[in-house]
Amino acid sequence: MMRRPALVDRLRDSFAALFPHHREHEPHQVVMWMIVAGGLSLIATILVAGAAGYSAIASHLKEANWYWLVFALVGTVAANVGYVFAYREVAHVDRGVRLSTLRAGAIVTAGFGVFFPRGGFAVDLEALQDLGVPREEARVRVLGLGSLEYAVLAAGACACAILLLVDHYPAQRAVTLSWVIGVPAGTALALVAVRYRNWLCRGRIGGVLRPALDAIAVVGMIVASPRRHGAAAFMGMSLYFAGEVFVLWVCLAAFTRHAPSVAAVVVGYATGYALTRRTLPLGGAGAVEALMPFALTWVAFGLPAAVLAVFAYRIFNLWLPLGPAIAALWALQRRPPEAPSAADAEVGGDDDGVRPAVDARSLSDADS
Repeated sequence: MMRRPALVDRLRDSFAALFPHHREHEPHQVVMWMIVAGGLSLIATILVAGAAGYSAIASHLKEANWYWLVFALVGTVAANVGYVFAYREVAHVDRGVRLSTLRAGAIVTAGFGVFFPRGGFAVDLEALQDLGVPREEARVRVLGLGSLEYAVLAAGACACAILLLVDHYPAQRAVTLSWVIGVPAGTALALVAVRYRNWLCRGRIGGVLRPALDAIAVVGMIVASPRRHGAAAFMGMSLYFAGEVFVLWVCLAAFTRHAPSVAAVVVGYATGYALTRRTLPLGGAGAVEALMPFALTWVAFGLPAAVLAVFAYRIFNLWLPLGPAIAALWALQRRPPEAPSAADAEVGGDDDGVRPAVDARSLSDADS
């Protein structure tokens, strides 16, 4: 029987081989995960297309307005640019990392690749640690980036759901009401939890709750300092989601043969992403193709058109950015960040250095 330490070591080695640091990804690993992602996407699309009916899919293909898809490239570029600025501002919060726009762009672009089984947030975490940020603080900042995503997306979905209810749009009430009621209620509970997080995080439960509540506190710090971080962070994330929704809207317009309701597309998009693209493993390959078409039917789009629209959306959203993602990963591997010198740490370092790191505990103690 294999001794326990040897078994643990072997499991650890196997995990490291399957899920290496982003700067240790070998070309064969990138290709392998791309094939896995492509297979998951294809299988999910075929299964959902079968539910929609292959004859209905073929009919929509014949009558599609393909010229709409040209405009999707604009939304794709805008979304990536917006996320770069949002990422950079979250990294800068409370005199944290000084991150150049070029390196932030490489991290963001690589993180949107389909070859990270732990998702793009794993790249963000590793990149911040490479820049000298302690692991716990890096984790809080990455969770803060996710909290900023949900704050912007949930606010937009709530507003659009209200518009759909006022206009008596034929969307499922369960979907629209969940956004109209859930977002304000969830926001209120989150604010109360953050306000009393030191009390809530006592004992063993603190290890689970504290990082999430500290992440929400990061968003609060961004809101509290609009001139330093808030405006750029929220505008960047808003541009990201505006670009994403525009790509999906264009794809729906191509296959529904009319201009879709923007509010309905926003609610369908937000509902279809149970987790955002950067959070999901392999860029959400398979999961988005399986869930998003049905979410769009809940806001009154036909399933055949929704299947085709999501398929086209994922080409622009996931597969066309693959080339830039590989190039960005190669650049990060070729030029790893240098550890800051003592003098750089005092004055803030160069664009790829760091300032003195902010303790994650200090984030949790700072009330917004």
